[in-house]
Amino acid sequence: MAALPAAHERRRRRFAIAMMCATMVCFSGHDSSAKWLAQSLPTIEIVWARYVAAAVFGLILVRPIKRPGLLRSRRPHLQAWRSLMLLGSTMANLVAIRHLQLAETATISFLQPLLVALVAGPLLGEWVGPARMAAIGFGLVGVFVAMAPGTHAFQPVALVAIGGVVCNTFYAILTRVLAAHDAAETTLFFTPLAGVALLTPLLPFVWVAPSTLFVSSVVLMMAICATAGHGLLIVAHQRAPAPILAPFAYTQLFWMIIAGLIVFGDRPPPTVVVGAAIVVACGLFLVWREKGGAKPTPVDAIDAP
Repeated sequence: MAALPAAHERRRRRFAIAMMCATMVCFSGHDSSAKWLAQSLPTIEIVWARYVAAAVFGLILVRPIKRPGLLRSRRPHLQAWRSLMLLGSTMANLVAIRHLQLAETATISFLQPLLVALVAGPLLGEWVGPARMAAIGFGLVGVFVAMAPGTHAFQPVALVAIGGVVCNTFYAILTRVLAAHDAAETTLFFTPLAGVALLTPLLPFVWVAPSTLFVSSVVLMMAICATAGHGLLIVAHQRAPAPILAPFAYTQLFWMIIAGLIVFGDRPPPTVVVGAAIVVACGLFLVWREKGGAKPTPVDAIDAP
């Protein structure tokens, strides 16, 4: 009889891994669509469309009419800060992908789990040991290599992408803190509110009507990819622990390279390939340490912009 639960658990984890991989495809589709739309639409309009879709998804999931209690947070100020951090991350990411290759922005975004492990000590009391600290240091070196400072390949907008990663780091920390106070549905509902509330009043001043039906369809596809990605991410984490799923977040780099090549004709330079390999290796080492039973750190899934 014991074999049945074990087999069932293996099936659950395989399904969760598949959902995690599908999540990365969706997030790559979101970034690719956003980068393409940035050629003709303002940043605020693109981000607003993405957040409205997330708000609708949150309302459908929470069903506030039947469960009004889920709209009340025990820590509303933390929910507000978390939502603001995600908005900052999304805006910075979109500004960056206007000028950088998708592979470059993906490599920089992989810095987030390393930073979460680094700041978890002073903020959450979850200190990293010497081995993890070394991995974080090497990960920073990897991003430094990918950015290629001091060469003609360096673009200052990469610093904007790093700023977005810093925002996403605090978003992840606040998510972890709020997990002890609010239901997951409550946090999901609050997630897009800052984006909708702050960007909607600005929309009349920057609005550019999509020039063709195809542009409108890409806006819709971006929203669908973002919504589906977050939905699949929730499903995956309901069925398997974060350390099991974390390595598969790095499959996003593969899809970003493919999308960049097909849609934009971008070939990542050698520095990006080398830097990405270093960052991914350091992230996988942190995951391995997590699975090895060391003191846990909040190295959860990489959030989408």
